[in-house]
Amino acid sequence: MSSLLQLITLFFFLVALSILFSSTPVHCDDDDDLLQGLNSYRIARNLPTLAKNKKAECLAEELAEEIKHQPCAAAAASNATQQLQLANYPSILNKCKIDINYTSDGVVMQVCVPNRVSTLVLTNFTQSYYSRYLNDSRFTGAGVGSEDDWVVAVLSTNSPEGSFSGGYRAANAMEVGLMMMLSPCLMGMFLGLEIFVGMVINN
Repeated sequence: MSSLLQLITLFFFLVALSILFSSTPVHCDDDDDLLQGLNSYRIARNLPTLAKNKKAECLAEELAEEIKHQPCAAAAASNATQQLQLANYPSILNKCKIDINYTSDGVVMQVCVPNRVSTLVLTNFTQSYYSRYLNDSRFTGAGVGSEDDWVVAVLSTNSPEGSFSGGYRAANAMEVGLMMMLSPCLMGMFLGLEIFVGMVINN
């Protein structure tokens, strides 16, 4: 009977977990679609795909937020693009908990497409001077962010200088805090299900 109880409890626990995570919002949007498009471009050229880099994604999102009110004409010249990507750069790095010493080998790419038409956004990256970076196997990770008509893609490397790392202590503290918040909820759910199943079987 005890083994049956354990099996039933495990079953309900797995069902509860699937419901919990399926009901959790997932960041699956145009930014993810663009990353998939960039990876398809690289696969077609026998290059390794770009893994999602959370720090690079944070930087891309913050830069997109910073430049969202700029007109698309500002992206026409590479010089203007360079100036835009450096706006409030130190404070943005600090917000994403990135050490500036881990950014020198990375690349920030940004395009502006009215209404962010997905096919045009992709070609603005793959059919422009940015393609030289997308064709470079040194880049192994990426983060994408978008606001209004602007899309920013940040490419990272496996080398420390391009990993967009740093701020490990703060990041670990956040992860531990999240685990501490989630663990009691999951444990409470597990215990509640076990008690419920036990009551049903005893009856």
